[in-house]
Amino acid sequence: MSATQFATLAARSAEPPVMLRRFLALDALVTGANAIAYLVAAGPLARLLGVGSELLLELGLILALYAGAVGWLASRRHPAVLPVRAVIEVNLAWAVLSCVALALWLTPSTAGAVWAVLQAAVVAGFAALQYVSLRANR
Repeated sequence: MSATQFATLAARSAEPPVMLRRFLALDALVTGANAIAYLVAAGPLARLLGVGSELLLELGLILALYAGAVGWLASRRHPAVLPVRAVIEVNLAWAVLSCVALALWLTPSTAGAVWAVLQAAVVAGFAALQYVSLRANR
């Protein structure tokens, strides 16, 4: 199965603009849910993940803004290429930096380490699906 076929199956649409918008919207939803969790439950999540609550609050604010921007982009009938590329690149950077932070800066709990790797994989997956959809759209 090719990457485009997989994206088509995952998006439940063979129309590239629809695929792209759906993957952007899903990214915005997941990112927004993460942002809300970090903002509302920073203390308990910080204890569970073994990181500072200030870090989670800051990440929550950043993620909320990002989710809003990606959601707005998903709402466009034909999302512009340059902003979509920016979303893909930011997602890839987030995934890489999550792993780098885990290796070099953070000393989270086991749950925090697992969470960092899992969310990096999800974000990298969004980038891949968005990239494939963008290419099919052109």
